[in-house]
This record gives sequence, C-alpha cells and structure tokens, in this order.
Amino acid sequence: MGRATRFRLEPADDPAFDRRLVLPDHPTGWIVLSYRDGTVVAPRRPILRILRGPDEAPQDFVLPGASLGAAHWLGLIPPDAREIRLCAGPAFSLERVGARREVGVLMQCLLRRPWRFVGALYERARGSERRYRDTLRGTCAVTPLARFDGWAAGRTGPVPIAPTRLRIGCLVLARPGETALLAATLDALAAQTHRPEAICVTWDGVPPATPDTRAIHRSWDEQAGPEDLVADTEALCLLRLGDIPEPDALALLAQALQGADLAYGDAIGPDGRPRLKPDWSPDLALATGYPGRPLLASRPFLAASLPTPLGPMAQMELALEIAAVSARARVAHVARPLARVAADPLDPSSRAPALNTRLKAPDAPAAALRNGAVRLLWPLPDPAPMVSVVIPSRDRLDLITRVCRGVLHETAYAPLELIIVDNGSTDPAVLAHYETLRRDPRVRIRIDPQPFNFAAMVNDGVALASGSVVVLLNNDVAVLESGWLEAMVRQACRPEVGAVGAKLLYGDGTLQHAGVVVGLGGRAGHILRRRPGDIPGHLGRLHVAHEVAAVTAACLAVSREKYEAVRGFDAKSFPVDFNDVDFCLRLRAAGWKSVWTPDATLAHLESVSRGPSIGPERARFEREAARFSERWRAVIRHDPFYHPALSLTTFGEDLE
Repeated sequence: MGRATRFRLEPADDPAFDRRLVLPDHPTGWIVLSYRDGTVVAPRRPILRILRGPDEAPQDFVLPGASLGAAHWLGLIPPDAREIRLCAGPAFSLERVGARREVGVLMQCLLRRPWRFVGALYERARGSERRYRDTLRGTCAVTPLARFDGWAAGRTGPVPIAPTRLRIGCLVLARPGETALLAATLDALAAQTHRPEAICVTWDGVPPATPDTRAIHRSWDEQAGPEDLVADTEALCLLRLGDIPEPDALALLAQALQGADLAYGDAIGPDGRPRLKPDWSPDLALATGYPGRPLLASRPFLAASLPTPLGPMAQMELALEIAAVSARARVAHVARPLARVAADPLDPSSRAPALNTRLKAPDAPAAALRNGAVRLLWPLPDPAPMVSVVIPSRDRLDLITRVCRGVLHETAYAPLELIIVDNGSTDPAVLAHYETLRRDPRVRIRIDPQPFNFAAMVNDGVALASGSVVVLLNNDVAVLESGWLEAMVRQACRPEVGAVGAKLLYGDGTLQHAGVVVGLGGRAGHILRRRPGDIPGHLGRLHVAHEVAAVTAACLAVSREKYEAVRGFDAKSFPVDFNDVDFCLRLRAAGWKSVWTPDATLAHLESVSRGPSIGPERARFEREAARFSERWRAVIRHDPFYHPALSLTTFGEDLE
C-alpha cells in the first residue's frame, strides 16, 4: 500500500470536481488512494482529475467503486501536475494516501508478468507516459476474479444502513435429503441485524418428522397463490436450504427495497466463485436467472404479479423473474455479496421448457437451448420489415467487395437495400465496381468527397434509407453466417429496444466486440477484447443476448423511427469517435435500451481502412473524448451493466 503520506482535501470551485487533493510531501509519482463509500445501490465510481499545463487537457482517471465498503487505487501523478481534483459522492471518505517508489512498482510488475515489465520499460524509453503508466497499472492494480476472496478481504467493511421497520418473511425452499443444511441457514437468519418476522421452510415433499422449531415447516403446494407466501409480512425474502446470508443481508435488502418492487444482492456461488451481478437486466434475467438469491420482494408486487397457481417449487425464482420483467418492475441491486448460496438458479435444460410454458403473451419470445445456454427468439413482424444497410466507405476494393457480397448474396434476409456512402474514392477499380453494383436495384451509392466525418456519412446514408429498420455496417466487416441480419431485426423490432449490436470477431477468431462498457479505459471500451471467441463471460452472459450500455456502429441495427427521434449521430461533437456510444446513450435517455446478441456473429478487421490515430488525429481524438466525458460523466461513473468492483483498467473481467 506504500508509505503513508500526508494529505488534505479542500473545496474546489468546480461543480463536478468539487474537492482538491493536496499532497504536501509527495506531490508527484506513484500513489495509492484508500477510500470508503457507503453507497451499495448504484455506487458511483470516483473520478480523479489531474490539471497539468495551461495548454494541456485535464487527465481523468475513473477509480474503482467501493461497493464492498472500501477500495484502493494505484496511480501515477506526473511531474508537471499542478492540481489534483476529485469527483466523488457525499458518502466518499478518503482514508489514506500511500506513496510508492517507482522501482517498487516495476519490481511488482516483473514478478507478476515479466513480459509486461519489458513492455513497460520499452514504453518508458520511447517517452510514452500513457502506455508506460497503463502497462504497470494493468499489471499491478488488478486481480483475477478467481482470487476474489483474498481481494475482498482487504476491501470488505461495514456500510451505513438506514434502519427500517419492514416486516420480512423468509421463504426457504427445501428438498428431501437437505436436512443437514437446515441448521446453517437458520443460524444465519438468527444472526441477522434485521430480524425476520417469520421463517417458513417449504419442502418439495414431506417435511422431516422432527423439524427445527425455529421455523414453520410445510409441504409445497403447487396450487397455492401468492397470498399464501407472505402471511402477515410486508416483504418476502427467497432463499434455498444451505444458503448462508451475511448478517447485514436482510437490512441491506430492506434498505434497497424502499421505492422498489424487488431487490437482489450479489452472492458467492456453490463453487466458491463470486457472482458479481449487473443492475437490473431483464433479458439476461430471463435467459440466465442471474438475480438468483438472496432476493427480497414486496408484498404488493407479489400479489399483483405472481401467477395463481404458483406451479412447481423448482420454478419459484423463474416465476419471480418473469413477473418482474412482465410487470416492468422497479428492481434494485445491492452491489456486494450478501450470501453464500447452495445452488445456482434453474439449469438451462430445465429453464428453456419452463420459460415456454410460462411466457404466454403474444409478443413474448420463444426459448430454446443452444450450446448449453437459453436463447430467446423474439417474434419477427409479418411481413418482415424492409432493412436499409448503410455502409460508409472509401477506396479499398478488397473490403467493399467482400462486405457487399456478404450483404447481397450471403445473407438470408430478403427485404433489404444497400446504401453506400462513399467519402471520395479515387481508386478506378472501386469506381468500376460501383458501376457493377448499380445494376442491382437493391443498391444505391452516394458520393460525398467532403472532409472525413463518419457520423455525418452515417446520417446521410440513413436519410436515403427507405427501410423501417436501419443497419449500420463498416466496410471492413465480413458476413460469416446467413442468419445474422434476421437475428438483429428481431431484436430491433422490439418496442423497448433501441440499438442492437452483434458479436464481432477479429480475423484470428478472437473476440472484438461483445458490447461496450462505459468507463472502460477511462471513457468507453469493448469488454473482453482479444479473448477466445467462445468465451462465456462472467455469469455466462456472452452466450445469450443481454442489455449493455452501448454497442459499436461497426454493426448496429435500429429502427429508423427511433434513430430519427434522437436526431441520429452527433456529427458536430463526435465526427469520428464516440458517436456510436453517444447515440446509444441518447437512445437510453429517451427510454430505449441497447442489446447485444451472439446470434449475429460477423468478422471485423477493426479500423483497418482508417489506421491508428497519431499526431493531429490523436489530438482530435482527445478533444472528442473530453466532450464525451463531460456529457456522460454520470454513466462513466456507473455503467449499470458492469459491476463497480470490476476493473476499468483492463479489458477483461478482473477486479481492481
């Protein structure tokens, strides 16, 4: 943690970065900040801002969220830093600043990842402060998810809990042969700081002959209704035999339930690994049952939303999830492990048929088991809507030939048109190819030799579209399977969905895009880049369609009506970068969520036609990044679909 050094926090004249961090003894170099935050529902990450020279843009660093109570951040204060500011909530408390020697950080990197140590020295030698710093931070400041217990030991602490008088009944689901687990669960409930009003152990069969008298014991009645679950209590906590809730579990859930219909917390699974859950994600909940336990539901929600009869006991969690999705319930997430659970939710082979039995609305999806995961197939309108595929491009015959062949001849979806917005190609072969394409009545080509503005090109293409669904497609994308477009259209036609993103792979088959995490890398980034293409992701979410903060415009579907409702891409503020993420966030602000689906898989040679940003292009990128940070700071501090304990430094699912 480094040698403790003096510090003080002073007020600053900035409405967002309203505190100034003063380090009288160690103003520059490597430091470790240790802090606390008592917010456990939607905890916001602090942001540290370094002000440098008068002509340089500020540097912002998004710090780890203190969802377990405490957090630590390793950072480098550059020699020319003239001021350090903090953007943090009212519950934030800076407890310690530790000073670290550079050689100590380098040695830690050498011991952990020798090749990264070599890379860090290389970046230092060539004067790249950013890459040098990020290489060391990505090695020394993150911990693999598999080492959660050791990581959490230094970060778990008490948080302020507002006492409530909520009368909670605990429903413990039990199966024959689990009697040995009963005492541990009842012991944990007896140790709760918010004592339950009643405990009922409901057996899937005949209760034991000599039951533990600390609870009421009864047989599960499949014909019962929701009123039989809550008795005289105001909320119901669902557990299974063998679950061990933390002492503050009910108190934190009760606090979270204020103003909500349902509240759930993180958990440690039966395999000992953490289940660090996103905030409420309805599609992910239907497909995987990730809310699981512990879970607390209000009496009015249960009475109004659960079906009668309740059906099999094994499907109780599923019934609650479907009720929450169908009722558009207000759902709160306590972002810290509240229990060690004895069993995961309903397994996929049982979940798929159970979903098909319970999802009866005309617009409900059909559930199918594919590759061990539940896939939800949303209905396609009849007739299928016209789709306009918009491709911005310039030169590169190899790219434009391949992507057009994929759309026109390798895609099974029939009602489509192709619109190419060309940014002034001069290659005679490309111009000749355009003449060939124009013979196809499905193709239109707009030549626009203006200074490169990707967002404006996209807007111009959409303005020409006649389809009710628009698909934005980069020229360096290749079609891999014929059903990709139908999978995206099914999602885009859902009333609650705005942007739809695809699973994109690099040429070597590794993952390029599985959704955007806002805050990753400081602004926004692609989760799990360069990992194996079939990686399941935490909670198995990469096997199923689910909500994300944003998706890339390299392959993005959206209804034209929704696109126009938010006025398309912001070509003035984000001509080249961040325009797609900004677009998705504006859709979300208007009430439409973004969804990523693995059912549309394509190849993407990311930005191969543009190349990397250097020199003036890098300066332009930084200006757009600064605008993005100012506009979307609240989401950067808390992407609801990415747990606050997970690192924003690396592109994996590490802890920080």
